[in-house]
Amino acid sequence: GDTKTKNPQQSKPLRGNWGNQIEFILTSVGYAVGAFMFPYFIMLVFCGIPLFFLELSFGQFASQGCLGVWRISPMFKGVGYGMMVVSTYIGIYYNVVICIAFYYFFSSMTNLLPWTYCNNPWNTPTCNGVVTPTGINNTLANVVNKTKRTSPSEEYWKHYVLKISDDIGNFGEVRLPILGCLAVSWVVVFLCLIRGVKSSGKVVYFTATFPYVVLTILFIRGITLEGAVTGIKYYLTPQWHKILDAKVWGDAASQIFYSLGCAWGGLITMASYNKFHNNCYRDSIIISITNCATSVYAGFVIFSILGFMAHHLNVDVSEVADHGPGLAFVAYPEALTLLPISPLWSLLFFFMLILLGLGTQFCLLETLVTAIVDEIGTDWIIRNKTVVTGGVAIVGFLLGVPLTTQAGIYWLLLMDNYAASFSLVIISCIMCICIMYVYGHKKYFKDVEMMLGFPPPIFFRVCWRFVSPIIISFILIFTVIQYKPITYNDYVYPGWSLAIGFLMAMSSVTCIPIYALYKISKSEGTTFLERLKNSCKADIKWGPALSEHRIGHYAAPGSEGEVEVRPLKEELKEKEDEKRDEISLTIQGSNGSTTHNATPSA
Repeated sequence: GDTKTKNPQQSKPLRGNWGNQIEFILTSVGYAVGAFMFPYFIMLVFCGIPLFFLELSFGQFASQGCLGVWRISPMFKGVGYGMMVVSTYIGIYYNVVICIAFYYFFSSMTNLLPWTYCNNPWNTPTCNGVVTPTGINNTLANVVNKTKRTSPSEEYWKHYVLKISDDIGNFGEVRLPILGCLAVSWVVVFLCLIRGVKSSGKVVYFTATFPYVVLTILFIRGITLEGAVTGIKYYLTPQWHKILDAKVWGDAASQIFYSLGCAWGGLITMASYNKFHNNCYRDSIIISITNCATSVYAGFVIFSILGFMAHHLNVDVSEVADHGPGLAFVAYPEALTLLPISPLWSLLFFFMLILLGLGTQFCLLETLVTAIVDEIGTDWIIRNKTVVTGGVAIVGFLLGVPLTTQAGIYWLLLMDNYAASFSLVIISCIMCICIMYVYGHKKYFKDVEMMLGFPPPIFFRVCWRFVSPIIISFILIFTVIQYKPITYNDYVYPGWSLAIGFLMAMSSVTCIPIYALYKISKSEGTTFLERLKNSCKADIKWGPALSEHRIGHYAAPGSEGEVEVRPLKEELKEKEDEKRDEISLTIQGSNGSTTHNATPSA
C-alpha cells in the first residue's frame, strides 16, 4: 500500500503523455507522409484508442504498476518485464535526443545561428546555403540540378555536432559537448523526480500549453511564407501507390503506439494513481485524440516551412523533407535561418522539443522506478525511493555514453528502429489476448463496469476481442514478409549491427515465454495441463486495491474479519486518497482545459 504514496508528478497521466509528442520528430512524419495519413487514422481508431483505454482501465482497476497488474494471470507477468525492457531502451536513447536538443538550444544563444552560412571551418566545398551573407541565395536552383547540394545545417549537424564517423563500428571519440548535455538532461530528469513535480497548476499549465503556443507561432509564420501551400499539399495528398507497402502500415502502427505510449508500461503505471472511480474512458478518448491532433498539427507547421524552402530551391518538397532526427536537427533549423530574428525562433523550437522530451522521460523513469520498488517491496527500498531513482538515472546516463560517440547516431537509429518497434506491437497483442481470452472478456467487462458504472461501449468490446489483435497480427506478418534492413541516408548497416538490433527487439519479447515457463514449473499440479491452468488463474490478490471497492466476487468471505486484518493498509490508503484528491484536482485542472477550450494539455 505505502509504495503508492508517491510524488504527485506521476499521478498526472495527462502530463505524462504530452511528452510523446516528440514522436513527430523522432519518427516518420517525413516518411511517405501522404500515404501516412490514411493508415495513421485507421490505426488510431482501431488500435490506438482501444488499447489506450484497455491499459488505462487495467492499471486503474488494480492500482498496480506494470508488474503488479499481472496478478490477473500470473503466467503473463513476463509481459510486464517486457514493458520494462522496452522502457529501458527507450529511456536510454530518448535522453540522447533531448540532450542534442539542449545542445542546439545552447548553440542558438547567438546573434547569428552557427548553421546559417557556409563560411565555417567545418564546411565542405559542396556546401550551398539558402542564405548567403549578402542576402537570400537565388543561384541555388541551378546548383541543385547539377550536383547534390549539402546545406550548412546538414554539415553543422554531421561535421560539427556529431563529427559523424563512417561506420557504426567506428566509435571514434566521445563528443564532450554532447556528453555534457546528456549529463544535464539526466540531472534535470532526476531533480524533477526527486521532489516530484510539486508544481502548482500554473506550471503544469505552462509545460502543457507552451508547446502549442510555439507550434502556433511557427504555424502562422509558416503559412504566410511563399510556397507553403505546396508543402502542405505534399503533406496531405495520399500517395495511393504506397498504401500497399507494409512498412507504411507498420510505421503508422508504431507511430500510434509511440505517440500514445501504449505497451511501454507507462500508461498502466500512471493510471494506477487514478482514483478507482475516475472516468478513464473519457480520459482515453480525449488524450488520444488531442495527442494525434497535435502530431497532425505539427506536420502542418513543418511542411509549410519545408514547402517554402522547396519553393526557394526550385525543387520538389520530397527532396527537402528528411525523416528521423534529420527533420528536427537539419531540415527545420535550416528553414529557420530564412526568418528574421532566426535565433529567437530557434530557441523557441528547441525549448519546445526539450519540454516535450522531458515529459516522456519522467514517465519512463517513473515506470521503471515504480516497478523496481513495488517488486522488491522491502521497507528500506520504499523509504529510499530516491536512491533507486538516482541509481536508475546513473545507469541510464552510463548506458547512453556510447550514443554520444562519433558513431552514436547510427546506434540511436538502430535502437529506435529495433528496440521499440516490433516489440511494442507484440506486447500489446499478447496483453489483449491475455485479458480477453485467458482471464475472460466477460469478467473484464464486469470489472470495468464495476469501476466506471457502465460497461465498455460495444465498439471497444469488439476491438479488444477481435479487431485490434487481428490488425496487429497482420501488420506483424507483413512487416516480416516485406522486411528491409534500415539505412541512414546512404549508409547501409552491416549485418552484425542488424543482428544486435534483432537481439534488442527480441530481448523484450522473450521475457514473455521465459517467465511463463518458469511460472508453470513453479505452479501446483501433477500434470502439465493442471500446472498451466493454475498459472493462468487470477491471483487471490487480483482486484481493486481498497477493500471498500472489493464488492461482488471480490468481497472477502466474512469481510468484517478482513477489515480487521488491514487497518494499517486502510489508513495509508485513506491518506493516499486525500493526496489523490489534491492530485486529481490538478488533473481536472489540466483536463478541464481540454474540454472547455482549445488548449489541450494531454
